[in-house]
Amino acid sequence: MARPATIENAVMELLWDEGEGWLTPGEVRARLTQDLAQTTVATVMVRLWRKGRLQRRPRGKGYEYRPTLGREEYAAARMSEILEVAADRTVALHRFLELLPEGDREGLRELLEEE
Repeated sequence: MARPATIENAVMELLWDEGEGWLTPGEVRARLTQDLAQTTVATVMVRLWRKGRLQRRPRGKGYEYRPTLGREEYAAARMSEILEVAADRTVALHRFLELLPEGDREGLRELLEEE
C-alpha cells in the first residue's frame, strides 16, 4: 500500500489539475492511477480537510472537495510540517541546504536578502 503522504500528494495533484472544480472522493478515486479503496481516498481527503488543505461542501449524502492552497503554498506547508519533527531545526535546515541544487540555493539567498 502507498504511504499516506504519497496518497495525499496524488489527491492534491489531481485536484489542482481539475482547476476550480469540486470532486467527491469517489470521483477522485476513479481518476487516480493507484488502485485504492474509496474509504482510503475519503479518509485521506478528510485528513487534508482537517489540516486546512481542502475546502469541502455537502453534495448528496457526502461531500465534495477542492484545494485551499496552490501547489507552491502546499509545498511550503509540507516543508514546515516536516521541519517540526527535527530536534535541531538549524541542523535540519543546513542539511536541507546541502541537498538543494546551486540554482535553488542562489534563489533562496536572494529571497533572504529581500526580507
